[in-house]
Amino acid sequence: MSFIASGLAFVFLLATQGTAQSAKTPYPSMAPVAQYLMPSDAEISLARSAAPKSISGDAEILILTKDGYQTAVKGTNGFVCMVARSWSADYDDPGFWDPRLRAPICYNALAARSQVPATIKRTQVVLSGGSQAQVLTAIKAAIQSGELPTAEAGSMAYMMSKQAYLNYRVGPWLPHLMFFTPATDPKSWGAGLPDSPILGIRRPEERLTVFLIPLGRWSDGTSSGSEGH
Repeated sequence: MSFIASGLAFVFLLATQGTAQSAKTPYPSMAPVAQYLMPSDAEISLARSAAPKSISGDAEILILTKDGYQTAVKGTNGFVCMVARSWSADYDDPGFWDPRLRAPICYNALAARSQVPATIKRTQVVLSGGSQAQVLTAIKAAIQSGELPTAEAGSMAYMMSKQAYLNYRVGPWLPHLMFFTPATDPKSWGAGLPDSPILGIRRPEERLTVFLIPLGRWSDGTSSGSEGH
């Protein structure tokens, strides 16, 4: 299962199973930094689209600059919204350097403590010229040393933006909630079992398990038409 982790403590974006094995790598290395950037107002709006306005409207907003993620709007409700870029993907994902990728995500306060620092760490490594392998090494070392905290129980995020672009196969995929837990067996949640609505993804290098629950509506309240998925 391939997905993006934005919040270097990982913001996770679901892509499609088998993508890394079946697709050629159209982006073998990082594109010029400018291709990953957005006008600040557009990025703020896109970040807020990750969750219903009642949540994202009072959230802290981070945007990507040539020097890394910076706070564009201070929040009041504990949530942190941002737009993950391609290097938040799985380390072997063929779209790891795809400059088109945009993954709006809104973390609750608990998730922000681990996932936002992880995304920032990843971003620091790639902006300094690091490779995919170096990103993985840096994350593993930061977790081992305690520089990056592991996920706390109750950590979750909204990914409900119909404007997301997770990869060329799925576009925005489906609106969904994400739950971040210390490493655990996905079956303990019933994830992946027949007819279960929950997907579970193990991230052993991050001592993390991520659960995804698809929803029937986008953040603006319109139907996602998910019945056919």
